[in-house]
Amino acid sequence: MTDRPIIFSGPMVRALLDGRKTQTRRAIKDQPGGSGWFCDPDRDHGWVFVPSEGLPRIPIGQTYAVGDRLWVREAWRTGLAYDDLKPSDLGGEEYVFFEADGTRVNCHPADSDLGRYRNSRFMPRWASRLTLTVTDVRVQRVQDISGDDALAEGILEAEMEDGDICYSGTHFSYDVPYEHLRHYPEEAFRDLWDSLNAKRRFGWGENPWVAAYTFTAERRNIDQPGGAS
Repeated sequence: MTDRPIIFSGPMVRALLDGRKTQTRRAIKDQPGGSGWFCDPDRDHGWVFVPSEGLPRIPIGQTYAVGDRLWVREAWRTGLAYDDLKPSDLGGEEYVFFEADGTRVNCHPADSDLGRYRNSRFMPRWASRLTLTVTDVRVQRVQDISGDDALAEGILEAEMEDGDICYSGTHFSYDVPYEHLRHYPEEAFRDLWDSLNAKRRFGWGENPWVAAYTFTAERRNIDQPGGAS
C-alpha cells in the first residue's frame, strides 16, 4: 500500500463530494504502437500489453495499485496575507478555500480576504480534504467503457420534463443546456473525456489504452483518523 497524490478537476471534485464518482480513467503514458495488442493481468507487473505475435510482453506503467491511498489535489486558495509564500512554505494551519464548491476550512475573520488562485498541482498533502482507496484496477481501451462505468465516472443523470432520462458529462447541475445532453451515459463520458484529454492527444477518437481505477472515497485528510465517509 502506497500513499500517492491524484489531481481532479472542479466538476470531478464535486462528483466525488456528491458520491457520484467511484471510478477514474487515466491514459497510459506509453501507448503501444500499431494494432493487434491486448492486455492481461500479470503477477509481477500488475498488467502487461500482449502482442498478437512476435513481440515481447510489455509491462504497463499504471500509476496506482489496489490498496493504494490517494489524496486528492484540487484548485485552491488561502488568505491574501500568504500570497507571497509558496505552498511548501506554508505551515499547514492556514485556512483553505476550495475552488470546486467554495468551502472554507480553518477560516478566521482576519483571513477573510482570499489570496491568489493556486493550481491543483501545488496543493500540499495537509490541505487535501478527500482520500480515495483503490479497490480495483483494469486496463482497457477508453471506448470500451460500459454505461454503468460511465455513471461511476460521475456522469450526471437527469430526468427531463417528458420523462426521458438524459446525461451530461461537462456540466454538473440540473440546469444543463440542451446541446450538452446525451441519450446514453457513454456519450456523455466521451464529451467529458475529450474536454480533459483531447489536447493531450489522448482524445476519444484515438481510443487510447487507459487504466481504470475503482475506489472508495472518504471526506477526510489522508493523515486524519479513518472512518466512513
